[in-house]
Amino acid sequence: MDEHTFRRHLRVTWARFDFLVIKLEQQRLNQGHHFGGLPDVPLRKKLLMFLWYMGNQNSFREISDRFDVSPSTAHRAILDVLGKLCSLTSSFIAWPNHCEKRVSAAAFARVCGINGIIGAIDGCHIKIQRPIIRDADYLNRKGFYSVLLQGIVDEKGRFQDIFVGPPGKVHDARMLRSSNFYRTWEEKMEDYQLLGDTAYIGNAYPFVVTPKRDNGALTAEEQAGNVQISRGRVIVEQAFGRVKCKWRRVRDLQNTRLDIIVMVTIAVCILHNLCTGSFDVCEDHPQGCPRQADDDNM
Repeated sequence: MDEHTFRRHLRVTWARFDFLVIKLEQQRLNQGHHFGGLPDVPLRKKLLMFLWYMGNQNSFREISDRFDVSPSTAHRAILDVLGKLCSLTSSFIAWPNHCEKRVSAAAFARVCGINGIIGAIDGCHIKIQRPIIRDADYLNRKGFYSVLLQGIVDEKGRFQDIFVGPPGKVHDARMLRSSNFYRTWEEKMEDYQLLGDTAYIGNAYPFVVTPKRDNGALTAEEQAGNVQISRGRVIVEQAFGRVKCKWRRVRDLQNTRLDIIVMVTIAVCILHNLCTGSFDVCEDHPQGCPRQADDDNM
């Protein structure tokens, strides 16, 4: 299969695919159990099925037909890769060191004209089926069931920190207060700040630069400040848009197990970081993937 076709179907380049194979081999992925006397599925085939699963909305039966395995084998192989990939989260999603913070601050200053910014923060909805337990907590204000993803991205839209799993009813500010990041923000942020929307206005979030609420009486200077913040904050919005554009599984997760939903969401963030680079341009949206209307959680 040529590079273009492979990338169009599996969402990654051959080089990144081979890199993932190496990382998973280090996790001893292929040393699993054999079932019913059948030989285990080769690692590369497992990864191909997993990437197809993440990049599409196909059922396990459809995936099994495509890859010539039984539905149970496809299900088992995909969950196998999912678990091992999530165990590698810290290898793909990590808080920047001091040198990387300086680089990000300089990049954000060029983008929005605000000094001391090293990232942008926001939350988005991951649509799910109605949960069996505590379903009312997951019904968000837009009228559908969801879990939340909080993301902090750098100037390139790569995730530096994520928090996954709060019910869709939760507000962005409350989600931030519940995250591990919030408990250690002083150590992580040092003298730097993040860009955020009006959800983060408040004394509890001194590390987030937010726009002024537009009540119709903003001064020209305040309006200009809001524009600057918007220029930098759009990076996190485009990151969420790109995640759902490229990895279509999280547009509407049909899994009923919340732990699997959380793992799938973590996995798409890992894959997003793996694929983010100067040569990774969306063919459908070369200027940046638009954020879906159901993402906003203000």
